[in-house]
Amino acid sequence: MDNLYNARDIAQNIKILAKRKNIILRDMFVECKLNSNTLSHMYHGKSLASDRLAKIADYLDVSVDYLLGRTNNMNSHKK
Repeated sequence: MDNLYNARDIAQNIKILAKRKNIILRDMFVECKLNSNTLSHMYHGKSLASDRLAKIADYLDVSVDYLLGRTNNMNSHKK
């Protein structure tokens, strides 16, 4: 099965959302205990583990589905 999600697109979604929320990426990665080169690796096609993607989604207060581009609803994770 082919990878349905493009790591570069996900990285772009993270970058855009962080900018929209005035979040400094470096600070987010430190607080999530992720490598500061995470986005760079994604831009070069390396997929992010689901637990790491979930940490970023939680930090940005969106669903993983939003970061993956499966929904346009930023609040789909809230009940």
